[in-house]
Amino acid sequence: MSHLFPNYARDEIDLVDGSGSYVFDQNGTKYLDFMSGIAVSNLGHHNPQVMQALAEQASKIWHSSNLYTNNLQELVAEKLTMGKDYLAFFCNSGTEANEAAIKLARKATGRSKILSFEHSFHGRTYGALSATGQPALQAGFFPIVAGFEYLPYNQLEPLKQQLDENVAAVMLEVIQGEGGIIPADKKWLQAVAKLCKENGSLLIIDEIQTGMGRTGTFFAFEAYQIEPDIITLAKALANGIPVGAMLGKKELADSFGPGSHGTTFGGNNLAMSVADTVVSEINQPEFLAAVTEKGNYLMEELTKVTEASEKAVAIRGKGLMLGIELNSAETLQQTIQDLKAEKLLAIKAGINVLRLLPPLTISQEELAAGVEIIRSVLLG
Repeated sequence: MSHLFPNYARDEIDLVDGSGSYVFDQNGTKYLDFMSGIAVSNLGHHNPQVMQALAEQASKIWHSSNLYTNNLQELVAEKLTMGKDYLAFFCNSGTEANEAAIKLARKATGRSKILSFEHSFHGRTYGALSATGQPALQAGFFPIVAGFEYLPYNQLEPLKQQLDENVAAVMLEVIQGEGGIIPADKKWLQAVAKLCKENGSLLIIDEIQTGMGRTGTFFAFEAYQIEPDIITLAKALANGIPVGAMLGKKELADSFGPGSHGTTFGGNNLAMSVADTVVSEINQPEFLAAVTEKGNYLMEELTKVTEASEKAVAIRGKGLMLGIELNSAETLQQTIQDLKAEKLLAIKAGINVLRLLPPLTISQEELAAGVEIIRSVLLG
């Protein structure tokens, strides 16, 4: 009998160890990891640099409270903002980063309405859940936070109709992850950014799943030539150590003065020491170029599989964040189980999309092995 709430549909395997692109269950069975803890372990498992940073800080102070100066936070903030006009706030998770973004947008603009998009996912705490355009996730938790409206993704006219003087911010993912790996159209996203600026509304880009090099650029929005007012991060920021971040334009600083927002654990020394190493490892031109190359290979090979498979409908995504749309939810569930039987782990997105999120450090040989397993399952 379990002593845990049944809020997760858990698989029976218990992952107890990992190395590089592989994980091991309680029976010693080895699996090729094409989910990375849901885009968390971007540098793979037991990464030597990450382990060294964690061990070094573990022998020092772990937590000191945000009532004191934390130079590690300053170091990570400087690397994340990359010399641009942003400030950082550190927290513990993606949903907390989005909560901070919502509060900052309302405080800074004096407006209350937040526009987000159908099929979006921004978290499960009340503010972030209210920004999430998925009624099924909100069911049973009403009343949710007021002031949120959901628009069709990649459609401009509905946004124009709703963007008025009451809109504090437009909040979106560059690629909708939980919603089914749905990329933003470049012209649409650029138009959204332009309309926000003209209306005095802030643009919040949720990079919790797409950030940290996942799509081949450090932030996914960089490929769209836009500049958000607020950016949220988490997941891969410390490769599995819980941490989140909100980056906001410097002109918003007065809206987050002392006492306006806070967190006990956010940005503590242990998390920041690891995040400092992770950001340094990922945000290198050679590393990001390699992610793009691997992503192109994976897309090319799996496009051939998708086109040949009666089970598959389409493939989409960018970098090492790909989704194969299958012909039904039942096919998806069976495919995930068949892949697991062949010792490859992957997860769902949306209703019928197979989501593939291998570590960014995965080798060409490991990618090829993964492609062969997926081919055998989808063409079998």
